[in-house]
Amino acid sequence: MSGRTTPPTTRRWLGLAVIAAAQFMVIMDTSIIGVALPEMQVDLGFSQENLSWVFNAYVVTLGGLLLLGGRLSDLFGARRVFSTGWALLIVGSVVAGMADTVSVELVGRAVQGGGAALIAPSALTLLMMLFGSDPRELTKALALYGAAAPAGGTAGVFLGGVITEYVSWPWVFYINVPIAVAVLAAVPAVMPAGGAGRRGGVDVFGALTVTGGLAAAVFAIVQAPEVGWDAGQTWLVLAVAAVLLVVFVAIQNARREPLMRLGIFKTPNLAAANLTQLLLGAAWIPMWFFLNLYLQQVLGYSAFPSGAALLPMTVLIMIGMIALAPTAIGRFGPKVIVTGLLVLAAGMGWLSLVRPEGSFWVDVLPASLVAALGMSLAFIPSLGTAISSARPEEGGLAAGIVNTSYQVGSALGLAAMTALAAAQGADQLGEPTALTEGFSAAFLGAAVIAVVGAVAAAVLLRRPPTPPSETAAGEKAAPDSAKQQNRV
Repeated sequence: MSGRTTPPTTRRWLGLAVIAAAQFMVIMDTSIIGVALPEMQVDLGFSQENLSWVFNAYVVTLGGLLLLGGRLSDLFGARRVFSTGWALLIVGSVVAGMADTVSVELVGRAVQGGGAALIAPSALTLLMMLFGSDPRELTKALALYGAAAPAGGTAGVFLGGVITEYVSWPWVFYINVPIAVAVLAAVPAVMPAGGAGRRGGVDVFGALTVTGGLAAAVFAIVQAPEVGWDAGQTWLVLAVAAVLLVVFVAIQNARREPLMRLGIFKTPNLAAANLTQLLLGAAWIPMWFFLNLYLQQVLGYSAFPSGAALLPMTVLIMIGMIALAPTAIGRFGPKVIVTGLLVLAAGMGWLSLVRPEGSFWVDVLPASLVAALGMSLAFIPSLGTAISSARPEEGGLAAGIVNTSYQVGSALGLAAMTALAAAQGADQLGEPTALTEGFSAAFLGAAVIAVVGAVAAAVLLRRPPTPPSETAAGEKAAPDSAKQQNRV
């Protein structure tokens, strides 16, 4: 990131608004399709088991190519890669909106994921370029950036409901186009130029093997309930996934300029924070996915009321990330992640008690608010810990890794919970009792994943040590909580 030019202070926050728009869009494109899924299923011919591929085609491509996006950001400049990602997102959105078959729809979603894979790590790199020199402002910027995720989720479920109910489902994709055009117009004025961070090659083969390995693993898990866990196809595809991922690791170990420098995981707290993000995604996304289906397929909500029903949850996440998470990080350090994951698990455990004859006010609202509180306490601390642990010159790589962790966890968690739900009856459309039993199993499984994440965070995360000079200064001047906040 050498040679970058940082915009004046009055423009940095405008730059953050554009960066937050990137996070907003990446998450909105995962959530906006949730309410539209039943109509897409009818129009395009998806089966109940394969419906999750509308989500997974995006997330697997995003997760698999994020490391490449981070590497390209370091090599060719974050602003350039950021803009390229938005252009690619426009193309994918148009293809997905125009699709009239399952295969074309999935291609469009995959192209969208490729664009998001360039946007997400370069956005975080640009954020570090704008605010990395001031720890206090960095914490505020990360909180606002993190809050853009639930804002995107809120807009996604709400706009998805409005568009599906009153226009048509293809417009859940077309809506990306004007937003992307506006961002591309604003980038030159508010983003630091910054040339290439350093010279080097691009590990295309590494990107292909990790993306192929993740896609194969998700495919095997999603198809297993239909073809059987003991079927030859299931184990063959899982074996292919394992081989591709092993090849990826071998490539990274052998190359002088790998896509992902394996030694980066020796950095204190970086591996632990990324593991936490992976498990957080694996718990949260299945809950959101099946809650959408419960509202529509069991409670009988149409698209717009279903989207509106999730607004309280996502609004609480935004408030928690902006007002609660930064204070909690400053006072308790990374260990606040443990509390967040346990609260999230409690909320999802409560959701597992949903009933076929249930109601929004009793079965959904209170439990979803508890889960939302847990999410707001876990997401920002784990994200900030992962990003701030890396060396400055590897900011793009660190951003790519942490985004990959969350998205890969989302894809694998949803695949596993889809398999679990189908095994418990969620594949029986029109049977509220069977559907509810399947969804309940998925909520409970997601809660278990959150508990595993809490245990991992409690065991592996360490509070950053206080430098001797800072300790001496702090004894005379600053409270311990303020010092800790400055370092996060």
